Amino acid sequence: MRLIVTEVGKSFGGTPVLERCSLTVAEGELAAVLGPSGCGKTTLLRIVAGFERADAGSVTIGGREVTGLPPERRGVGIVPQEAALFPHLTVARNVGFGLPRGSRARIEECLELVGLAGLGRRMPHELSGGQQQRVALARALAPRPGVVLLDEPFNALDRSLRTSVRDEVRDALKRAGATAVLVTHDQEEALSMADSVAVMRQGRIVQKDTPVAVYSAPADLGVATFVGEAVVLKAFSSGDVASCALGELRLRGAGRGAGHVALRPEQLELREPGPEDRVLGRVERLEYFGHDAAVTVGLDTGDAVRVRTGGEVPHRPGDRVGVAVRGPVLFFPE
Repeated sequence: MRLIVTEVGKSFGGTPVLERCSLTVAEGELAAVLGPSGCGKTTLLRIVAGFERADAGSVTIGGREVTGLPPERRGVGIVPQEAALFPHLTVARNVGFGLPRGSRARIEECLELVGLAGLGRRMPHELSGGQQQRVALARALAPRPGVVLLDEPFNALDRSLRTSVRDEVRDALKRAGATAVLVTHDQEEALSMADSVAVMRQGRIVQKDTPVAVYSAPADLGVATFVGEAVVLKAFSSGDVASCALGELRLRGAGRGAGHVALRPEQLELREPGPEDRVLGRVERLEYFGHDAAVTVGLDTGDAVRVRTGGEVPHRPGDRVGVAVRGPVLFFPE
């Protein structure tokens, strides 16, 4: 079902947490609400769920306004940060909690949906953390809710488990055809899981678009620096070119006057300095991650840039390098 949040406001003790916050999630869409701690994303989730009452605005699910309804009448499923399973109930009874009698087929269907077929008789303590989280998802899906809300559900998992569990949860939501909202502060999680990413800042959604669009065409400098790494330099633009410490750079779009250019670290290329290189610097730091590396270069202008390279890095701290830019960059006026 389609979820529409319209200009919702909420304050606590006179301090605004949400200010005219609006969000639309299409039927069957998995939307990630991404933002730093304290931006209001959990409060937004709780208002959609009915755990908090909005001071202003409305919430509509499947064409039905639910703003004033209690949680149990909203048709919303919740997957909390931790699985929060009943330790004294079997997996099957956890999934079926709250369902009418005779729902065994639905319970088995949901367990199969999340890849846990045949584990209904086990107790929660007999499952891994990832399996417990999938049981929580099965429980949320069992009543066939209009919307599934996931509140940072992978925080309690070891880093090595997160990627696989995220993939399994996403696949299960897609198989169920569920409309879902994932609240997270993890940029990688939002970009890799969601159909759309809604970036939240100071109680408002400042941009909602596909992960590719949010990363490559951020709405403002704040989004550019929050979603992924960004190299930001002071610049002056005179149309479709901007002058900065990296030279004369082509712009994506146009701009005029003073401002900042923003580009991604993978747009920078390091090479042996040659007579054709106008931008020179010295390697200051090398961070190796296996699949790639981050190289900090101090430019001769006094600025520093962070460059993402492949797994093998021929340069070492102290080396002189030339720096080139691949592709157009973004310009944000002051």
